[in-house]
Amino acid sequence: MQKPPPPPNFFELFKKVVSSDPNKLTEILKAIPNGPSDPYLPWDKIRFKTPPGELNREEWWLGIKFVRQQMQRTLPLMGKGGKDFTFALPDVVLKALEEINRDTSGQITISEQVTNPVTKDRYLVNSLIEEAISSSQLEGAATTRRVAKEMIRTGRPPRDRDERMILNNYEAMRFIGKIRDEQLTPELICEIHRIVTKGTLSNPDAAGRFQLPGEERIGVFTDTGLELHEPPDAAELPERVGRLCDFANGDIDDGYVPPVLRAITLHFMMGYEHPFEDGNGRTARALFYWSMLNQGYWLTEFIVISTILKKAPSRYARSYLYAEDENDLTYFHLYQIEVLQRAIKQLHQYLADKMSELRRMQESISAAPTLFNPRQVAILERALKSSGARFTAKSHKVSHDIVYETARQDLMSLEKLGLLNRERKGREFVWTPARNLQEVLRRLDDH
Repeated sequence: MQKPPPPPNFFELFKKVVSSDPNKLTEILKAIPNGPSDPYLPWDKIRFKTPPGELNREEWWLGIKFVRQQMQRTLPLMGKGGKDFTFALPDVVLKALEEINRDTSGQITISEQVTNPVTKDRYLVNSLIEEAISSSQLEGAATTRRVAKEMIRTGRPPRDRDERMILNNYEAMRFIGKIRDEQLTPELICEIHRIVTKGTLSNPDAAGRFQLPGEERIGVFTDTGLELHEPPDAAELPERVGRLCDFANGDIDDGYVPPVLRAITLHFMMGYEHPFEDGNGRTARALFYWSMLNQGYWLTEFIVISTILKKAPSRYARSYLYAEDENDLTYFHLYQIEVLQRAIKQLHQYLADKMSELRRMQESISAAPTLFNPRQVAILERALKSSGARFTAKSHKVSHDIVYETARQDLMSLEKLGLLNRERKGREFVWTPARNLQEVLRRLDDH
């Protein structure tokens, strides 16, 4: 990607306009719509649009920035030059936040699936695996989804660095779920980083610690070597990250920051501070999940954001750059809100589809409803979809977060009914769908 051009300097434009014609500023402001209705486009997009009236693009930009400054709220977080970061709450943000608050509260059709202790674990494990894979692929991991899922579900050790990255991310996401109620500290951030980077760094000593004064700071570069971001001095990291933790915990008198924007700001600032040698992006995205869960957005645990980010990595990067250029996080907020809304929509659709599949499956085995628990229904659903499906007690245990003996009994019960076949592979048993699975189910239905 190319680095977007920086916007014109506001103060220089202001001086230029006022000195040329004292009445020009009034003319400019009359042509600018009401601040709250601002779609909040960056200069990189404004420069290609037609300005209103007789204004040129720079005059239009001056008016836009003038109106936006009236809406700005100051955050207790600073850029490298000591200038505070700010954000605004235009209508487009307020409307989106209202929708997110509604959609992450859990609709009835979703609640009956993800609050059920049995089916909840199945959906949760699927979501954690998807986020782990996509977040790692964002950082260059090349393993396919099929291979990565097989590794996690069967519990086999990773075979290379790419698989290790994915397994680390999966373990980090599980860890986030366990510490959702804890206060954020620099030590906890380092522990998350240690999990994320275990066995993947060229310098193993860098895992779980901030870069130190005297070390070369690792910035953000494009594939062609263009520097996109130079992080703050390493000597400032303890104070800066400590203040970020206070902000994340709500321990600073910073006025009202909507909870979703607090989580997104934490995501941005971890990328901005870039305190680690590697793994900053994965750590930042994990902390976004922590913040959302910590603030009570329980449905976030089932949402996958990195799949969407991975499809347009340049948009993700530009949202960082737009915010950094002006110290205005509204640009990053807007993009991440869009990502979050799309992820929520995908979750709702996914769960609706799964509920339909489950109902169809339950109808096909309705003659013997007492024979199958919801976990066994999931096995049969997959078995009907793919005759090549393979099940082990270990993979079934991981998929549903149950103990090994319960997993084994689930599979053996289906074997006794003639629905699964069992064979030994090495040291473990593997179950596969019976060739006449549908016929066996029909016979059960007849009885």
